[in-house]
Amino acid sequence: MAHQLSKSQPKETLKIDELPETVEVIERPLPKAGRQGFLPIKTNAFDRGFISVVSFVAIHLLWMRFLEFYLPLWVATILSLILAVVIVRRG
Repeated sequence: MAHQLSKSQPKETLKIDELPETVEVIERPLPKAGRQGFLPIKTNAFDRGFISVVSFVAIHLLWMRFLEFYLPLWVATILSLILAVVIVRRG
């Protein structure tokens, strides 16, 4: 059984004379440029998070090499987390 195509009415078109006189302009939001904190570069949230993770790893590696015999590693973890919070909030 074949489907019958219904004949639809042609769509209405506007003539140039019938167009509205005012046109709304929708502007695209500008990208966020980043923030200048105590870090020497402009950073966004991802940059500050990445710098925090890299510093976390670096502090732990240096701690294990030079200070682990004197202080336990959890002290480095606490210091790294405090530094990460400072970098993310103020960096």
